[in-house]
Amino acid sequence: MKWEQLPLGPLQTNCYLISNSMKDCLVIDLGSEGPKLIQHIQKRGLKPIAILLTHAHFDHIGAVDDVRDHYHIPVYIHRNEKKWLANPAMNGSTAFMSQTISARDADFLIDQETKLSIGSFSFQVYETPGHSPGSISFYFEESGIVVSGDALFAGSIGRTDLPQGDHQQLIKSIHQKLLALPEDTIVLPGHGPDTVIEIEMESNPYLNGF
Repeated sequence: MKWEQLPLGPLQTNCYLISNSMKDCLVIDLGSEGPKLIQHIQKRGLKPIAILLTHAHFDHIGAVDDVRDHYHIPVYIHRNEKKWLANPAMNGSTAFMSQTISARDADFLIDQETKLSIGSFSFQVYETPGHSPGSISFYFEESGIVVSGDALFAGSIGRTDLPQGDHQQLIKSIHQKLLALPEDTIVLPGHGPDTVIEIEMESNPYLNGF
């Protein structure tokens, strides 16, 4: 299995393409620039089969409908943020953007930690709230990667000063779910470069002393 990171939009939100040997792929966190993303997918010869969202803040959902409609594929999100996609006030675009951003409701709602199988892909969904109430992370054990959304970054953690953010809950999520993964697990965050669990355990200043 391969992964590719594509920073998109004004906040350079990381979109991830997780693909297999048959060129099927999962598309995770589609920040914006839908036509550019579709062009890139076509250039790579990939065949998207589903869209996964770590959470529904505006900078992670801008290209959802473009890609969903082009490939006719379903969208997955946590139940706690099922209303956020279509509501600019809830997804934050009303407060932080000059234009509102929205997407149609998701096709599938995740309401608990579970192992999902989509096509030939099988992965674990962890609930990692704190940055937002429905934040989730996707762990691909065989490939040794976890897509952490805006929970854990290289040397940092997600903001918790946004509506329904909770700093203590985020710290708890990171320690109980993400730092419990094998130390050599590669972390694919919502913004910035990838990192490794071991590095964050040893040097992330926001996690020391918990």
